[in-house]
Order: sequence, then structure tokens, then C-alpha cells
Amino acid sequence: MQINQQQLSEVNRQLTRILQTDNFYGKRLREAGISSVSSPEDFEKLPFSEKQDLREAYPLGLMACKEEEIVRIHSSSGTTGTPVIIPYTAKDVDDWGEMFKRCYEFAGITNMDRIQITPGYGLWTAGIGFQNGCEKLGAMAVPMGPGNTEKQLRMMQDLKTTVICATSSYALLLSEEIKKRGLKDKIFLKKGVIGSERWSKSMRERISSELGIELYDIYGLTEIYGPGIGINCKYETGMHYWDDYLYLEIIDPATGKNVPDGEWGEIVITTLVKEGAPLIRFRTHDLSRILPGECPCGSAFPRIDAISGRSDDMMKIKGVNVFPKQIEEVLARFPELSSEYQIRISSLEGKDSMRIYVEASGTQDFKLLQKRVADEVKSWIGFTPIVYVVELGFLPRSEKKTKRVIDERYE
Repeated sequence: MQINQQQLSEVNRQLTRILQTDNFYGKRLREAGISSVSSPEDFEKLPFSEKQDLREAYPLGLMACKEEEIVRIHSSSGTTGTPVIIPYTAKDVDDWGEMFKRCYEFAGITNMDRIQITPGYGLWTAGIGFQNGCEKLGAMAVPMGPGNTEKQLRMMQDLKTTVICATSSYALLLSEEIKKRGLKDKIFLKKGVIGSERWSKSMRERISSELGIELYDIYGLTEIYGPGIGINCKYETGMHYWDDYLYLEIIDPATGKNVPDGEWGEIVITTLVKEGAPLIRFRTHDLSRILPGECPCGSAFPRIDAISGRSDDMMKIKGVNVFPKQIEEVLARFPELSSEYQIRISSLEGKDSMRIYVEASGTQDFKLLQKRVADEVKSWIGFTPIVYVVELGFLPRSEKKTKRVIDERYE
């Protein structure tokens, strides 16, 4: 989708503010001799921004307003390298809440719902983002935060929670605990709003089936407000995003050029009205595509497809480029397998090996299944992995995000 005149006007307002504060992007604009844009072609000449730029701006070099206007900071959830600090004005917090309120509304959630929020609070944007939107909606927030599954289940029953907000990993853990304890008839859940990590179709179906609820896939990242910048509707035809707050492009990760609507590539986001830390053409590394045409729900908000992975999560094994999604797609062809898997990569005397651990959904012949899976993976990526089919529940469960790829070569 090409940027429209209204969006270009908002971009120009952002460029003026950025040049006035002379933050990292302001310096980049000066070097390029750019102060405004008047057409989609001009816009596409604007330089990209990257997460490394944000790290180098630590702690408050992203600020594009007066310090006294900043009411809150958040930080990315990454565990390595210099953290990214994102400052927010009161308007930024309010805008974020409005976007999140829309997400709940698109999921059919109302002020009569009771929303149990399990993502983390603090510097991370997750928990407080879910709560901000909940309060804007006027629903009852149950701000649990992560962990303490015993108490989560008690609150779920006693407060008759109707909506669960969680990572897919924790939603799976809760669904397994509810099944194990025979609590399904004692809970009142109707919907789940799931975010923060990519999840497979089989995982989605399993959580939905075991809890008997509708699931909604929410999108966001700390650098761009946080979760709540997009969500799918009940028709599950992609995630609507809020183009009055954000402009999204899809680029070819290798060339940086825009690709036509419907083609896969990397999401690039420009914040149109953000005050504290506006970002222009920020490369997210998330892979998706813009879905052309109208959604059956009738909304005019554009849509992107579910996130398929990241342009920077490629693994190089035995000289072959492998993406976790490729392995996931192979495993999904076997109905005998469950949703949970783990990939371990190691090296012995300079030779790489890949081990895949995957849970079975039943009690079939594990050895035969291992060989079938290994053969199928080989036909897909070109070399034979070591496959271990294990019992359901064997792999670790997480209250946050599940680490599915462990590269022991660099540990």
C-alpha cells in the first residue's frame, strides 16, 4: 500500500520535530540533505533505522521532545547487548491505550469482560499495555503478571475470568494444567489474546481446543509502542493494523526495496504521531506480507498476514541456510506429532549437527516416526538431522517465551 497524502503530512511533521531535536535520525537526515517529503517516491528515499541505532542512542538519545514531557520509559525485552530505552509522552501512552482498546474490540471483547493479564510488568511493554487497553475499554483487569500458576488458576475460577492474555507458551502451559486438574468445567474463559512470540498452527489449534476458546493474535514491539498495534478479527484473515497511527511497508530484506502487496518480506514501520521517540522506516526484521482486498468484517483498516518468522533468525548448518519455520512446517505434516519441539545445534571437531526433539501426540512407534521425520527434513533442507520423538510433556514449558532454538556452538 502506497503512503497517502495525509500520512505524508504527518511524516513531514515528524521530520521537522526530529531535525529540531537533532537525535540520531535528525543527524542522518542532515547528512542526506532531506528535510521533507512530497511523494511516495520521496518517502522511499528516506534512510532506514535499525535496532542498533536505538542501542547506540542509549539511554535517552531517542527523545524528540522536551524531557519534562516524558512521563514513562520502557525497554526492549532482549537479554543481550545494550538495552533500548523508549521514552513516552502522556499522549503516546494515551494513543497506545486507544490502539489496544481497538484490539480488544476487534476481538469482540467488551466492558463486561474480565481480563486476566499474565504477561510481565515493569520495563517490558507487555503487561502494562494489556492493562492500559483494558482500562480504556472499561473492562475488569486482573493484573496477575507471569508465573504462580496455582494462583492464576484460582483467580481464573473465583473471578470467572472470561479473557486470558498471555504468550502462546504460557497459554499452552495453562491449558495443560487445566486439563490435568480437570478444571475445564470450572472456568469461564471465552477468548484468548496471544502475543509476543510466533506460534504454529498446531499449537494454536491445541490451545483453542483444550480451553474451548477463540484465539486472537496480537502484534506489537517495544520500539513501536508495544503490543496492540494490530490484531486479527473473528474471520482470521490476517491482522488489522492502525494506519492512522502507523505506516507499514514490506521490503525485500536483501535489497531494501518495497515489494508488491501480497508478497512476503520484512515489515518496516514509521510512527506517524508518536512524540517521545518517533521512528522513521524502522526495520523490524519480522516477516509478513500486506494482504490486498477487503476483509469480510468490513473494516477499512489494512491487514498483514501472521508473522512467519524473522529475517535474522536464519541458522547456518553444514553450509546450509535453515530457518526454524522450515522445520516447523515439516513437523506439521505429521499428525502423530504435537506442537512442541526444540532444535539443538552443536559442533564436534568442526562438524555441525542438528538435533530435533519433538513431542508425540500419542503412543505410536517412536523409532519408526523418528526415521520418517528425519527423512522428510532431509528432503526439505538437504541434510539429515538427528530426531528424537519424545513423550507429551517431556520438553520444558515456559511462563514467558519458549526458546525453541539452542545453538550450542556459541554458548
